[in-house]
Amino acid sequence: MTADAKIPVGISACLLGDNVRYDGGNRFNLTIEQTLAEYLEFHRFCPEVDIGLGVPRNAIRLLHKNGNIICTDSADETLDHTQKLRSSAEAQLQWLQGMCGYIFKSRSPSCGLEVNVYSLRRGKAVVSGSSAGIFAETVTKALPWLPVVEEDTLADETVRSSFVRRVCALYRWKQTMADGLTVARFTEYHARQKLILLAHCQKTYRQMGPLVASANRDNLSQVAEQYLLALMDGLKKPATPGDHLNVLLHIQGYLSDSLSAAEKASLRECFDRYLQGQLPLQVPVDLLKQFFQRYPNEYISRCWYLYPHPAETRSPVS
Repeated sequence: MTADAKIPVGISACLLGDNVRYDGGNRFNLTIEQTLAEYLEFHRFCPEVDIGLGVPRNAIRLLHKNGNIICTDSADETLDHTQKLRSSAEAQLQWLQGMCGYIFKSRSPSCGLEVNVYSLRRGKAVVSGSSAGIFAETVTKALPWLPVVEEDTLADETVRSSFVRRVCALYRWKQTMADGLTVARFTEYHARQKLILLAHCQKTYRQMGPLVASANRDNLSQVAEQYLLALMDGLKKPATPGDHLNVLLHIQGYLSDSLSAAEKASLRECFDRYLQGQLPLQVPVDLLKQFFQRYPNEYISRCWYLYPHPAETRSPVS
């Protein structure tokens, strides 16, 4: 990737305004356009169109049948699209492995992460459970480390932030390992990433140190795969203001011998106002950045916690 490249993320095509839905319309999502498009490069795809379903078309639905969940035409349950949707997903895996996340269309029998499943009772379809859509299920099983989200949850800033953190983590992982996985690169990645993880999940953070320390030339691939899965799972946990304050105070500790009494007081006030909801997280983060510019610290300068946003990940990882 070039220095100014955006981070590649897959997305259901209807969310970008493509008229590919069963009714001939789209589900253009303004939140995605306003909050993510500036720094994410979207790769659109519609599995229903890919398998040859026309526009417009009958809606499809998930159906319990003979102990299995299948995807059928809503007007004719004998028209089974399940295998075609799975094959479509499998055919996309090569380019999907280059993505750093995927935004799925909610409630879609092909793309949703949690969709109603129906059963036929006396000829009438009734909701009898839930499951992932066929395309989404196939993708997430094949690429379990890939950050995924449904578009209707992205309006929640906490959910959006968690998704972006995971996207950035995977982007940085790919950048760090671009020249090959080595113990040194693996260890360096964790050293730079771990304070972000600490904010999201202390349990996973505590588990990661021994895991990283166990890596050697013989088990590196296995340990790295285990690490990436655990990291993505840990970053799913929303970080509370208290979680962030814990990390901010930890980082402040690297300035303890350098700050004047007045500078320490300004940090305390800033932290208190953040914890009380009077300031966004970026304000204490920016204040710490200013102090580290005045009093440099090699370790903190390489940590990503103070530079979490996608626009700040574009420069290649050294």
